[in-house]
Amino acid sequence: MTDCFVWLDGLPHPNPSPKGEGLAEASGWQKSPSPSGEGLGWGRPIMITIPPIWSLALFGALFGAIIGSFVATLVLRWPAGQSVARGRSACDGCGKALSAIDLVPLASFVAYRGRARCCGAPIAGLHPLTEALAAAIGAAAFGLAPMPDALAGALFGWILLTLALLDWRHLWLPEPLTIGLAIAGLAIGWLGIGAPLPDRLIGGIAGFVVFEAIRLGYRWLRGREGMGGGDVRLFGAIGLWLGWRALPIVLLMASLAGLAWALVLVVGRKGPVGKVPFGAFLSLAAWLVWLIP
Repeated sequence: MTDCFVWLDGLPHPNPSPKGEGLAEASGWQKSPSPSGEGLGWGRPIMITIPPIWSLALFGALFGAIIGSFVATLVLRWPAGQSVARGRSACDGCGKALSAIDLVPLASFVAYRGRARCCGAPIAGLHPLTEALAAAIGAAAFGLAPMPDALAGALFGWILLTLALLDWRHLWLPEPLTIGLAIAGLAIGWLGIGAPLPDRLIGGIAGFVVFEAIRLGYRWLRGREGMGGGDVRLFGAIGLWLGWRALPIVLLMASLAGLAWALVLVVGRKGPVGKVPFGAFLSLAAWLVWLIP
């Protein structure tokens, strides 16, 4: 536990009589320059206990697991055209409405050895994986960054996780989500959290223009699309979060990761590589750059 002292200023003299000053000082009251700069004043320090890092990390992990449950549902339902907001969550095996304890499949996965509590059907691996990743994002953000940066970083990571999973499974970066990420980056910058707003604006414009130029240049040279518009919007949104200075390292890390994945596919299949979910690698690189500035 970490303790600190906060000076209470502007309080009335504990004993207005001159003879009471010694008693007041013995009780912990002190006469010193006022923090407000208005001459001498009486005050008394109080001790506030600051929660240790591990408790903040635990809170981030628990809250992240809840967010991860929603993210997994969104990743499964949105591409299929199913509503995420309407209707109660139901078991994939029997269709029974899930109780509160079942809404965190990671807990059920561990407690019931990978099977649903209601019918024993296998739980889709995406649910516990997504919850574990979202919990790790929350724990890292709240454990390593001060508030309010921690909250902003966790939000950034959870949105990037959603985009990465959608791109990995469906090669799809939804426009509403990438635009929402961009708007959130502008709002966070306007609040004075993280990178300065001018750097974010330059980063957003630069990220979008550079990737759009690459996309158009590839299409002109090869006569076919080599990069989707979702990647262009995502890189611009990342610039609005991290600022222009971070874009080169994000692009380098994402490119190396994408190249490594392509090599794995070539070695495994011994043939040409299809489409690579580059948005997933951009998302991973962007959050790592935020986490380790």
